[in-house]
Amino acid sequence: MVHIKLFGAITILIVLAIPVASASEPVMITVSSTMDKVIFDGKWTFYTEWKQSSLNTISYNDSTLIQLRSAHQGNFIYILIDEVSKTRFNKHGDMAIICFDKNNSKSITPNENDYCFGNSFDNNNPFTLRGGSPLEETDHYMKIQNPEGLVGVSGVSDENDRYTDVPHASYEFRIPTDVVGRSDDYGFYLALYDKSSDHVYSWPQEVTTSVPFKIPPPKNWGEIISPDKSLPEFPWPIFMMVLSFSLIVFVTRRHFLLRGN
Repeated sequence: MVHIKLFGAITILIVLAIPVASASEPVMITVSSTMDKVIFDGKWTFYTEWKQSSLNTISYNDSTLIQLRSAHQGNFIYILIDEVSKTRFNKHGDMAIICFDKNNSKSITPNENDYCFGNSFDNNNPFTLRGGSPLEETDHYMKIQNPEGLVGVSGVSDENDRYTDVPHASYEFRIPTDVVGRSDDYGFYLALYDKSSDHVYSWPQEVTTSVPFKIPPPKNWGEIISPDKSLPEFPWPIFMMVLSFSLIVFVTRRHFLLRGN
């Protein structure tokens, strides 16, 4: 009975150790050894270019479809926003913005740890915003000089794209971790502005805005789970499970040994 009670107690600890999923499932990201081979031209340049990266499919009620690829290598985070369903373009009018909360602090007002990187369609000149501005009219962001190593390029993805060879919009970003920090859990926000419909497609989807270029506060962002920090060989819940079974085996064997004596 003792070892059964012990098993029950440890099982409860395991359940408590497993994180509860949020309303929007986190964007997953993976370590990659091939991101340094990416050619930044705003599209899938060759068929396997972004293959070694995580995939998150984002779909909307109006049939808009986005394939979001993400990876980490060295001192950079790599993001591909493959706007598969967007086949009509507005040069320099359409735009993509991605934001990182380096501490995932979920602050009500953006601070110096919150960064956004954006680029307009068919452009290779990204811009950088940092929180901490006192101005409400800019959503408390200020435009700063682009950090060294930042890349933001947009173009038309076509015959080498893994999802469709119909020409469509895509955006490639390379974000320096020297700016957003190294973490396994960032706050994350994505917005795509469609000039022709004057509509913003965002992630998380429940964070909606009818005002173009208005960035919601970090407390409303989702999460991107990243292995920037070295993860333990056994994640905590698995470690607890291994430990629990080891303890059960030990207690059971000791119990029978004592009975044998």
